[in-house]
Amino acid sequence: MAALDKAAGAFRTISEVSEDTGLPQHILRYWETRFPQLRPLQRAGKRRYYRPEDVALVKRIDDLLNQQGYTIRGVQKLLTVEARGGAATPAPAPAVDVPAAPVPVPGSPVDLSALRTIRDMLARALEG
Repeated sequence: MAALDKAAGAFRTISEVSEDTGLPQHILRYWETRFPQLRPLQRAGKRRYYRPEDVALVKRIDDLLNQQGYTIRGVQKLLTVEARGGAATPAPAPAVDVPAAPVPVPGSPVDLSALRTIRDMLARALEG
């Protein structure tokens, strides 16, 4: 029976979740070791059964890692904050308009005014 033939609330095997998400089974098993929130039921013979909330979490982790560019550590922190009732996603940093820095020519003497300009731009960016 394919995953699509099952009711929405039915448990899914690891192969069905793998097929549904396009993730290899070994990645799903690895994520179980890295994300304590991901705990599918394990029956006799260590057979995994994913609840609908487990499948949703797998899809969320996949999106954060593979689409949004988070690291595993970043996703761990984010999920921990969410579990404690914190903000769902971190607020994006405000955009800072930084002009292009002067590019030094190799072999030329150091232009202190260019270095001061870069230092001042960095200081303004940190203040903003």
